[in-house]
Amino acid sequence: MPASTEASTRVDAVSPVSASDAPDSPDSRMAPGGPGYRRMSFALFLAGVATFALLYSTQALLPLISGEFGVAASEASWTVAAATGGLALFVLPMSALSERFGRRTVMTASLAVAVTVGLLVPFAPSLPALVALRAVQGAALAGLPASATAYLAEEVRPKALVTAIGLFVAGNSVGGMSGRVITGWVAQEWGWRVAVGVIGALAVACAVAFRLLLPAPRHFTAGSLRPRVLLGTVRGHLSDPLLRRLYAIGALFMTVFGGVYTVIGYRLTETPFSLPQGIIGSIFLVYLVGTVSASTAGRLVGRLGRRGALYAAGGTTATGLVLSLAGSLPLVLLGLVLITGGFFAGHAVASSAVSKTAVHGRAQASALYQSAYYIGSSAGSTIGALAFHAGGWTGTVTVGLLAVLGVVSITVLGTRAARTEQRLATA
Repeated sequence: MPASTEASTRVDAVSPVSASDAPDSPDSRMAPGGPGYRRMSFALFLAGVATFALLYSTQALLPLISGEFGVAASEASWTVAAATGGLALFVLPMSALSERFGRRTVMTASLAVAVTVGLLVPFAPSLPALVALRAVQGAALAGLPASATAYLAEEVRPKALVTAIGLFVAGNSVGGMSGRVITGWVAQEWGWRVAVGVIGALAVACAVAFRLLLPAPRHFTAGSLRPRVLLGTVRGHLSDPLLRRLYAIGALFMTVFGGVYTVIGYRLTETPFSLPQGIIGSIFLVYLVGTVSASTAGRLVGRLGRRGALYAAGGTTATGLVLSLAGSLPLVLLGLVLITGGFFAGHAVASSAVSKTAVHGRAQASALYQSAYYIGSSAGSTIGALAFHAGGWTGTVTVGLLAVLGVVSITVLGTRAARTEQRLATA
């Protein structure tokens, strides 16, 4: 077992070997340039766009929501935290449904419910009602992330998996970017309610195209919905030290990202920047950096190894956090570029490692990662806003740097564990 993969090639003794994995049969799973690969990639890219556009549709609008309802940043931030929290709570049950009824079926149903709620969000009469709708929307979206990565792990050849998941994550970054940019400019002219309505309409279009394009699964085998089986699978994943480390890394990276992008709008409306809402929305164009870094994560892992890629992602994110403390807008923007690039690279590396490590119950393994990831988002949104209220932008950056330190510390533990395992194997 190569130390650089840290058990990513494990074989489960009781897992059946599919025909596509048999030594003497051709691998019929999709690969770049092969039949269906482009359709599949574009369909899941659109699903990622819809997911992040809906999930974070209120994030760039928090100052306007605070103004309409007369609440502080820490209260308005619940419109983001409720959505990500709902996703975190329901991603595991939804992954269990995908094991029984199929990845494509669950992803389609989840998008349908989420976009329907998205069209109701603009009519929320109060902040509590808005928070409740957003929680329902997040719970509905829970069927997407884990099911998508499990679908890819089953339908795409292993050598192309990091790249395929990177494209899905790139769709997340495009969705997050377009949602915030569109809402910023629309809200400047017509208010935040019209802005989130436009995002709902965009998500409807993405959902329809996704269902029309995604190829039917060819390697899915239905599992059981029995609670005992599900709990046994979950216990097995949580007992794996590598998976535990990957879950914690995903949560910590998202704590940084959630805190920064929840609060940045408030910072840029204040002196010395005093930017209008449309310009603040355009700041999220830096998500394009995340699109590139996520889609090239496979090459980064090939060059540095998984742990080396995580060190690089953490260092890039930390550098961006420090630069964002400057009082110069160009330096702040450069800091956001580095934070975004580092985050999306780290997320793509960690999430693909989860899919490669889990050889059975892949949907549950991915669901646990997504649950940790979005718990990190909710924590980052809430703690980042509270830190901003208590200590300004410096407080938010401090929270982010502590989270990055956690990522580096966990990766160091993984490096030491791999070296110990290698010594024992050669003893």
